[in-house]
Amino acid sequence: MPNASLMLTDSGGIQEETTILGILCLTLRNNTERLITIRLRTNTLVGNKPKKCHKGIIRKRIPKYWDGKAAQRAVKVLLKKL
Repeated sequence: MPNASLMLTDSGGIQEETTILGILCLTLRNNTERLITIRLRTNTLVGNKPKKCHKGIIRKRIPKYWDGKAAQRAVKVLLKKL
């Protein structure tokens, strides 16, 4: 996946992974539980209509805090509380 420029999927997990990796994602479903990927326009729902796929060229944005540093931020907060 890291070498892909576009991913077609029906997996919610893949929708998140492609967002983090900066890969465009087209989801072959009519809905998603990963709404942030839709709001950020890193993912487009195309349903089961292949003709909609060509409209799936979208800009990439990684959500704030999806940087793999949650543990460091949590430790920082805990240390301030102690």
